[in-house]
Amino acid sequence: MEKGNETTTTDFILLGLFPEFRYSGLLVSIFTFVYLIAFTGNSILILLIWVDFRLHIPMYFLLSQLSIIDVAYISSSVPKMAINYYLGKQNISRVGCGTQLFFCLTLGGSECLLLTFMSYDRYVAICKPLHYPMVMSPRICWCMTVMSWAGGALNALIQTICTMRFSVCGSREIHHFFCEMPAILKLSCEDTLDYEMGVFVASIIFIILPFSFIVTSYTLIFLTILHMNSPEGRNKALATCSSHLTVVSLFLGPGIVVYMTPGSSHTSELDQGLSVFYTILTPLLNPLIYSLRNKDVLEALRKTMRINVISK
Repeated sequence: MEKGNETTTTDFILLGLFPEFRYSGLLVSIFTFVYLIAFTGNSILILLIWVDFRLHIPMYFLLSQLSIIDVAYISSSVPKMAINYYLGKQNISRVGCGTQLFFCLTLGGSECLLLTFMSYDRYVAICKPLHYPMVMSPRICWCMTVMSWAGGALNALIQTICTMRFSVCGSREIHHFFCEMPAILKLSCEDTLDYEMGVFVASIIFIILPFSFIVTSYTLIFLTILHMNSPEGRNKALATCSSHLTVVSLFLGPGIVVYMTPGSSHTSELDQGLSVFYTILTPLLNPLIYSLRNKDVLEALRKTMRINVISK
């Protein structure tokens, strides 16, 4: 036993969000509130897209999948962090840690791929509008969704098995608020250099290549927008694309630092701060970015609210 009768020798200790911060309880309360807002916002967005027939187009279908991922992503870390804090516990079993790691990696990888497919959708819609109905058919959209989830899950399964097989020496304290792969590797007494190189290669596939594809897509999109004769069409295209680019920057930017730089080059506090962006803040901002800057979504929300008021 390591901590009274609460923690077994196979358990890990999650130290929580910035444990040395004087007002860590305030941070946990804030992020618990953020979780509730993000969960509610994404759930409303999913509901609007599913019930309003005007939103039954590829762009919004992919957006609904993004919201599903975001709900699951933020739910995979924040509730456990809050429950541990309010119950005064820090332990998480090895199986629980591996499960949390698997889901976080699955959802992170799936979101990288889905953001790439969403940029392709915008490219076809703006640069190849006549081919859009054929290229972005319902079947293709479902294939994109399945590929996103399957690709993320396969990568996560491999990385989770490899990460959890390393033996732990000495302290089992994870300097993080959830079981993230770089934080777990720091506990190992084995040489993890070869595995870290494998993670670097996987990050190229799931972060750098998608980012490069997204940048290429939007370069072509902006070139097309510059030649548009309609100011209204140009502004609408820019608004849609800028929303997606904002999400991409917030999500992929911190991920590049955490997963593509040597663990020894950054501190646990930096890793936690960057992780907050793609596990908590991005799920919070996604529904706000896509709804507040999208007339179709706002109109669907107003329509739904009017129907509810009339029905009462």
